[in-house]
Parts: sequence; C-alpha cells; structure tokens
Amino acid sequence: MSFISVLSCLSLLLAVGVAQYPKPCVVPELLSGGLTVMTGDGLISSTGLITYDALGQRMRVKNFGIGDNQDFALDQLMLFREGVYYESNWKTLSCKKMKLDSSFIPMQVPPDAKLMGQVFMGSSSSWGMGVLTNTWYGSLSENGFYSTVFTEIGCIPVSFTSYTPQSGWLTVSTFNWVIGTSNPMDYLPPDFCANSELEETETPHNFFTVMESLAMKSKRIE
Repeated sequence: MSFISVLSCLSLLLAVGVAQYPKPCVVPELLSGGLTVMTGDGLISSTGLITYDALGQRMRVKNFGIGDNQDFALDQLMLFREGVYYESNWKTLSCKKMKLDSSFIPMQVPPDAKLMGQVFMGSSSSWGMGVLTNTWYGSLSENGFYSTVFTEIGCIPVSFTSYTPQSGWLTVSTFNWVIGTSNPMDYLPPDFCANSELEETETPHNFFTVMESLAMKSKRIE
C-alpha cells in the first residue's frame, strides 16, 4: 500500500470521528464539586458544594446564600436507597426528615434530550484554552422546559437552566468538579438531625422537588 493510500485512509477515519453526532451521556459515578444557584427574579442567589454517589444512590447539596434579603444555609441530603431526605438549616440548627422517592435517576443528559449545538467554551486556538461542550434541551412537566450543558469529553455537567410556570426560572452552574468522593462523612446527616422524626406526606419528595425547595427558598425562610 502506497503512502498516499495510507494517508487517505487516515484522513477518512479522522473525518468519520469528527462527524460523529454527540449522544446523551451519563456522568462519572462519583463526583464532588461546587455550584451556584440563581433564580430568574433575582430573589435567590447562592453558592455551595455538591457530592454525588451513583453507586450508593445518594447526593448532598450544601448551599449558602441570600433570599428575600435574608441569608440562609440550606443542607440537602438525599438517600435514595433508604427513601429518606434530610433538609437541614445550619443557621437555626433545625432539621426536617422527609420521605424520598427511592427511584434513583443518575445525573445525566436525559435520553430524550435534543441537541441544541456544540461549542468551545473559551478558545480552540491552542491546547488548554477551552473545552468542547454540548448544549441539550427538552421538556419538563407542567409546561416547563430546560437546557443543559455537558462537556463532550467526560460528560461533566456545566450548567442547567429550567423554567416552569409554577417555579419560574432557575439556573444552576457547576465548577471545580473532581471525580471521586473526598469525604465519606458527606453522606451522614448532621448530629442535630438525630432526633428528627419522619414527617408524613402524601407524596414522597424526589430530586426535582428537592431542587425546587431551594428555588422557593425566599418563600420558605423561617
């Protein structure tokens, strides 16, 4: 085989690789990182930490911010296998223990999401100047919709924006992701939750209602 033939085959393989259409993906099973949350009306602005464990089916979100001209510290621990959700307030040292839907949905690009586009965040002029990302969008219940950004390599979440007539706009941005769990204590409830009794509710919480509780914080500050 001549050199020209080999070069042509390599060029064809590269063209096929580049032309591959992005597909929905699932994030790594263990992640730790930071996040910021902002509501569309500007009433809530917060920053915090998130730990995610798909193997143990658990997640914790710690947020510190301002809502309705008051500061708050909201700690949300979701234990899907146990079917329990803890919502803790470090400012008042209060804790609520509630039922959680045990149906665990991995952090992912939903399989029915549609690709909006693929862009470099930063610059593609040189190595290290940018990262290739995919933007996806889809529908939510109650006439809502969302868009979300994930990296092409590694399927690392970057941002999530949603809108529902009931909750309004919500934008979550993430950063400083590290694959793995640095502190296993993150999945234990605070000590002051030890005596909390399970609250009876008609419908158990799920991941979306837990996130909605943060979006509605300005209406629920005690």
